[in-house]
Amino acid sequence: MAKIQMKTPLVEMDGDEMTRIIWQDIKDILLTPYIDLKTEYYDLGLVHRNETDDQVTVDSANATKKYGVAVKCATITPNAARMPEYNLKEMWKSPNGTIRAILDGTVFRTPILVKGITPYIPTWTKPITIARHAYGDVYKNVEMKCPAGSTAELVCTDKDGKETRETIYNFECDGIIQGQHNKSTSIASFARACFNFALDKKQDVWFATKDTISKKYDHTFKDKFEAAGIEYFYTLIDDAVARVIRSNGGYIWACKNYDGDVMSDMVATAYGSLAMMTSVLVSPDGIYEYEAAHGTVQRHYYKHLKGEETSTNSVATLFAWTGALRKRGELDNLPELMNFADCLEKATIETIEDGVMTGDLYLLSTLENKKKVNTVDFLKAVDERLKKLLG
Repeated sequence: MAKIQMKTPLVEMDGDEMTRIIWQDIKDILLTPYIDLKTEYYDLGLVHRNETDDQVTVDSANATKKYGVAVKCATITPNAARMPEYNLKEMWKSPNGTIRAILDGTVFRTPILVKGITPYIPTWTKPITIARHAYGDVYKNVEMKCPAGSTAELVCTDKDGKETRETIYNFECDGIIQGQHNKSTSIASFARACFNFALDKKQDVWFATKDTISKKYDHTFKDKFEAAGIEYFYTLIDDAVARVIRSNGGYIWACKNYDGDVMSDMVATAYGSLAMMTSVLVSPDGIYEYEAAHGTVQRHYYKHLKGEETSTNSVATLFAWTGALRKRGELDNLPELMNFADCLEKATIETIEDGVMTGDLYLLSTLENKKKVNTVDFLKAVDERLKKLLG
């Protein structure tokens, strides 16, 4: 069978640890045998980010703006423990945060439902899509420690040099402060992206903040959503959580950046597994970046380094590739590439529903004739079904 040809390259962002191993396995077993895969490659592994002073992350985001579609592997956001492990020059910021700040936009995350995996919340019979605003807030914060006796102020200097000041706190003891920001243009594009996505999916939009407490910051988000003039459901974030738990699913839950970060993990886990969720960043300029919504699976990576067998779920990473390939095919008018992406997703779901799965799903599945397989054997089982679907 002749390989499927591509016109425009994908921006490929490689990552870290076990997901980096899986990334290459997916390409070798499921992609390059069928596609003349064209990518512009960026190594976002922590070693290379450190070597380039994180310039490679910026370069990959700018390449995404150029080509329109990217696919990203999970990456390490270093903490103090990673500093000596990787001999880092500094504690580099989250690559996702850097990329999202450059691209702007909204991250949409939707659980992948399969037969035999019952949500922990039994009323959730339909998927809940988390729409996470991907710019600013705590992810672009500045912070400092304040010694006892200091006064912390919020200062805004306008274009004419006029200052507006608000006292944050007069510290009678040592303390800390944190400054966050967001942009009206980004908030408005967030609202537009949510409504466009909802119209495309024919689903309702739920939006929640805490504007009773944050009467300017959070209320600005609410104002931008209401300015669209489209009917949607608004409530406070704590009330939204209670309503979500009692719901049947089947809607888009629009969240601010931090809320979306937390709630997407909660929703993914409640539906079964963090590795069973699609994730795509959609920018207001029509730029798409597909990724797995989970981390680098550090524990499995250390087992892999010792030569021990792993049974790591690759579904979210697989669906990042299929999402990017489908969108690339759509933009370049390549129906055979779109069909390949559809078939690969179908083969993946069929494999699990046939009872062949990795260890995390094996523990959750209610199927009677199920079998736990290792990381590579799962991908080979998907390939067997993919061959049949492609004829």
